[in-house]
Amino acid sequence: MQANRSRDSKPELRLRSILHRRGLRFRVCCRPLAGVRRTADLVFTKARVAVFVDGCFWHKCPVHYRAPNTNVDYWAPKVERNVARDAEIDRLLADAGWTVVRAWEHEDPEVAAGIVEAAVRRLQ
Repeated sequence: MQANRSRDSKPELRLRSILHRRGLRFRVCCRPLAGVRRTADLVFTKARVAVFVDGCFWHKCPVHYRAPNTNVDYWAPKVERNVARDAEIDRLLADAGWTVVRAWEHEDPEVAAGIVEAAVRRLQ
């Protein structure tokens, strides 16, 4: 599991590169809410937009997720905890007035960047 990056994954780097080329500036791997130990992949503080780039296995993508065949007693609850944590942080951010954008690792980064850019420009 050491090879699994918590930041700077290829899908995240592609999205960041596109957004930067479009003139958007953001914080990377930042806590949007003080006192809450959860980090977003990209944070637009002025617009109050938090962006998460979710891996298909780790966050249970409805299209690509395949349940593991080995060590099921460990992996199944772990993935479920990730999904529950995602829902919790989405709720906490929404309650605090933030907009949450979630992109799957398999999504076209140009499309995801368009969604993020629209949210940021609308709220600036």
